[in-house]
Amino acid sequence: QVQLVESGGGLVQAGGSLSLSCAASGSIFMIVQMGWFRQAPGKERELVATINNGGAINYADSVKGRFTISRDNAKNTVHLQMNSLKPEDAAVYYCTAYIYTDLRSWRDYWGQGTQVTVSS
Repeated sequence: QVQLVESGGGLVQAGGSLSLSCAASGSIFMIVQMGWFRQAPGKERELVATINNGGAINYADSVKGRFTISRDNAKNTVHLQMNSLKPEDAAVYYCTAYIYTDLRSWRDYWGQGTQVTVSS
């Protein structure tokens, strides 16, 4: 049983900063990749950033240079530091992780989401 729990969402003014965290817990053998997606009302869920167990990072073009993803492997956590926030960044942010629960079982897991609201 694996659970991902996000925290850190809230309301921030445009140009401000916000930091999100996600902790994975449960029966975890290995986490291959962790990351963040977001979904705004009426839009498809889109990738924000990912980081794999080799440290390779991918960012969506829309957040590159403004957001920073990091990971604490010992704590099975991933963080997203969001700077210079724009109104278009407002969305529900979802944590995701690709996890092996044993040598034969692996799949992606999702958190329940945390709301980020950016006011102008």
